[in-house]
Amino acid sequence: MKPIIADDYDVMSKQVAWDIIEIMTSIDSPLFCPASGDTTKGLYKEMAALHKQGQLNIANWLFVGLDEWMGMNENDEGSCRFHLDEQLFEPLQVNNDRICFFDGKAADPVAECDRVEEFIQQQAGIDLLILGLGLNGHVGMNEPGISTSLRSHVATLDPLTAQVGQKYFDKPQQLTEGLTLGIATMLAAKNIFLLVSGSRKAAIVKKVIEGEITAAVPATLLRQHPGLKIYLDKDAAGMLQE
Repeated sequence: MKPIIADDYDVMSKQVAWDIIEIMTSIDSPLFCPASGDTTKGLYKEMAALHKQGQLNIANWLFVGLDEWMGMNENDEGSCRFHLDEQLFEPLQVNNDRICFFDGKAADPVAECDRVEEFIQQQAGIDLLILGLGLNGHVGMNEPGISTSLRSHVATLDPLTAQVGQKYFDKPQQLTEGLTLGIATMLAAKNIFLLVSGSRKAAIVKKVIEGEITAAVPATLLRQHPGLKIYLDKDAAGMLQE
């Protein structure tokens, strides 16, 4: 498939924001699944600005979380929910009763995954899923070698994911597991936007777009989805063939 390549990160973020509006405004009660992480910061900043200007109306939206570190929730600085509260939910003034999010401190993590999955089914699926891309090709916390049949589940983190994840915290964390939507849940979404920026990601972008479809690089599995759009800035697209 042909990715959408923007001149720079800011241009990419703006384009994604407008494409989100185009899809979501045509749905009566849409379910939006946002990813946390560095790549989506610019998108959420743009969404907040459009909301403040009255160009983005999220009054009828519902939200579901993509993933969360095991042992953490919104009260933990550095958690996925913490960052999304700061960057998206609070700027958009989203009430908590419109958000279904994994609680990594739940007494029964498996039951917690079932709760999130049931919420998604009750809304007739995710209308738009926003994803970033890990250096090892993971999406959400679906790590290399993941089963494609998994829905929301407890994931064992790849060492690279645990290492890179330290950047979100002020002090070292023991990151070994997480709660995440599975590949099967992702592929059931109606639309998927995969966002990637920076030259650090150029090598894995090449594998995801030009390599074989394999669970060894989980993001390649998304290429089977008819509603997938891949957004890159020029740096992330730097190793792709013309």
